Amino acid sequence: MAAPPCDAPLTAASNIQPFFVLHKAAAASSAPASRGRRRADSSQPSLPGPKSSKRSRDVDASDEDVSELYQRLRLEAFHRTWSKIQSTIDEVLRGINLKLFDQVLHWIQESFSAIRAIAKPHHSEIQQPYPLITDVICRRIPAAFVLTKNAEFVDDITTFRDLAEHLESNGCHLAKLSATELSPKNGVGGCFRNLLRQLLSDVPDVADVSSLASWYCDTENYDQPIIIIIDDLEQCSGDILGELMMMLSEWVIKIPIFFVMGIATTLDAPRKLLSSEALQRLEPCKLTLGSPTDRMNALVEAILVKPCAGFCISHEVAVFLRNYFFRHDGTITSFISALKELWREKIEALPEAMQKYAFSLPSCTSGKNSSDPSISISEGLLELLKLQRDWSAVLLCLYEAGRHDKVQLLDIFCEAINPDLQNASNRDLFSKTTSENLSGAKLGSGNRFIDQAMNTVRYLPLETLSRVLDVWSAHLKGMSEISDKLKELQSTTIGADNVRTAKEKWTRKYLVPVECLPFHEIICFKNVGILQSALIGNPRRMVQLDLLKSQSHLKCSCCSRSGTAVSGSLHDTSIMCNLAQEYGDVINLHDWYIAFEEQDSAEPLLRCKSPVFFGCQAREGLILCRESHLALRDLNRRDPVADGIKALDSIL
Repeated sequence: MAAPPCDAPLTAASNIQPFFVLHKAAAASSAPASRGRRRADSSQPSLPGPKSSKRSRDVDASDEDVSELYQRLRLEAFHRTWSKIQSTIDEVLRGINLKLFDQVLHWIQESFSAIRAIAKPHHSEIQQPYPLITDVICRRIPAAFVLTKNAEFVDDITTFRDLAEHLESNGCHLAKLSATELSPKNGVGGCFRNLLRQLLSDVPDVADVSSLASWYCDTENYDQPIIIIIDDLEQCSGDILGELMMMLSEWVIKIPIFFVMGIATTLDAPRKLLSSEALQRLEPCKLTLGSPTDRMNALVEAILVKPCAGFCISHEVAVFLRNYFFRHDGTITSFISALKELWREKIEALPEAMQKYAFSLPSCTSGKNSSDPSISISEGLLELLKLQRDWSAVLLCLYEAGRHDKVQLLDIFCEAINPDLQNASNRDLFSKTTSENLSGAKLGSGNRFIDQAMNTVRYLPLETLSRVLDVWSAHLKGMSEISDKLKELQSTTIGADNVRTAKEKWTRKYLVPVECLPFHEIICFKNVGILQSALIGNPRRMVQLDLLKSQSHLKCSCCSRSGTAVSGSLHDTSIMCNLAQEYGDVINLHDWYIAFEEQDSAEPLLRCKSPVFFGCQAREGLILCRESHLALRDLNRRDPVADGIKALDSIL
C-alpha cells in the first residue's frame, strides 16, 4: 500500500484501514547545519557559527553514539539478569512437577503390565480388523485425570510440556490433542488424523485405526504404550472426545493407548462433559498437581529469599506482589509477569542509585547507619549481600518451623522485610508490629506469622523437632556462630523452650529488613507505583503518552547519526494494552482511536496516529510506518538501564 501524501485529510472515524505515520526525512546537508546555527546563535550571538556548529554536531553525534551504546548494554544486562531468574524459575517448577511425573510414569507402567497380562497379541493379530477380545472389561482405556487447580490455563502449559518430555524420554510414544482439535469443526476424523500426524511419518489418505495398528507393529514401535495428552479437558467437545474414546477402546488390547488429561476445576468434570457410555470405556486414575500456593512458596524461596539475581524488594512491593497473586486467583503466570516487570524497572533505576554513590544515599546518612567514608561502594555492597544471605538463612529456618502450622512463605516473607519491625524504640522484640502492615493477610488465630512460627517450635513432637533442626543445620551452613550453637542443641537433650529461645535470639540479631541497611537503595526495588502502573495501570493514559513521544521510537536511518538502520521495535502501546487484560487479546488500534475520539486526548491521537511497529521504507523522502493491530505483549523489548550492573555481577 502506498503512503498517502502529507497534506491528506484525516480519515473518517468509521474508516478501519491501517493507520499511518508519515515522517518527513530531513535533508542530509541542511538539517544538521541549521540546527547547529540555531544553537550557536543562542549561545554566542556575536560570533559566526561554522566552528560552533561543527563542534555541536560532533557533540551530538558523540552523545547519540554513547546513548545507543548504553541502550544496548541495558538491554543485554536485563536479558542476562532475567535469563538467570527464568532458568531458576524453570528449575524450581520442574522439580515440583517431577513428583507428579514419576507418579504418572508409574501408573503407565502398571497399566501397561495389566493389559499385557490379559493378552500379548502377535503382529498378525494386531492388524486384524476385528477386536481380539470381546469382553467389555478388556475394552476400557486407562485414563489419568490430573487435577491442576489452576484458574489460568497458561500455568499448565509448561507442566504438560515437561510431562510429555519426561514420558517420551522413558520410552513412551507421545501425542498431544488440544481443545481446538477436539471440536465439532474437526470432528472425530480430523482429530484422529491429527493424532496420526504426530506418530506416523506418512499419513495415508484414508486415516483409520488399521493405519495406526500397522505402524505399531514395527519393531521400534512395538511393546511401548501410546500416551495421548489433553492438557485442558474442560475446553474440549464432550461428544467428539467421547466418540474418539469409544473408537480406540475397541483396540486397547492390540494397541495400548492411554489418556492423560488435565482438569482445572474439580474431578467431577469428566462426568459433566462425557456421556455415561464413554465413561464406561475408561479405567480412571486420579492424580493431583502441587497447589499454586506450594509452587508460590518454592518460587519465593528461590527468587526473593535467596539472592538469585542480586536484587531484593521492599515491604510495600512485596505486599503488592502478594495481593496481585491472590487477585489473579493464585496464578503463577501473573506472579512471574510481575517479577519480570519488577526486575526490568529495578535495572532501569540502578544507574541513578549508583550515581548518587554510597554516602549520599539516605540509608547511609542516617544516624544509626552512618558509614565510614573510607569504605568503598564495592565493600559496602559485599557487606550488604552478606547480611542478606544471613537474613535469608534465618528466614528459611523460621519458615521450616512455621510450615508445620500452615504458615506460608510469602506471608512470613512480607512480614520479615517490614522496616517497622526494626523500630528504634523496640528493636529487641517485634511486639509493636501489628498484622495490619500486611494487607489482606490471613491471620488465623490473630498471631503474626513470625510469632506463629516461633510458637510452633514449642509444640512440635521431639521427632519432628529433630528433623527441623537438621533442616536448620543445612540452611545455616556458613554462619559459624549459629552453627556451633545448633550443634550444641542437637548433641544434648532437645528442649523446645531452648530451641525457641535460641531462635528468638537469632531472629533479633539477623532478621533485619533490607530497608534498614546501608546501600540498600542500590539493590532494593521500592517504587511500587511504577510496578502498579505497568501491571494494572491506566492504559488510556499510557496510549496517549506513547503517541506523544512516538518520534523517540521512530529510529530510521535518516534520523540516526550513526547511519545504521534499526529493525522494527515493539511500541509501548501494545504492551500497555495487553497489561490491562492478560488474556492474549489482540486489540485493534482503530478501537482505541474510537475510544479516544470523545476525550481530551483525541487531538494527539488524530495528529499522530501512531503505529505499533516502526520500520523505514526509504532513506529519504516520506518514511512510511504502519501497522493495523497491536501485537501481544513482549516485555523483552523494553530497554532497562544497566549502568553499574556489571560491577554488581562481579560481586555476585
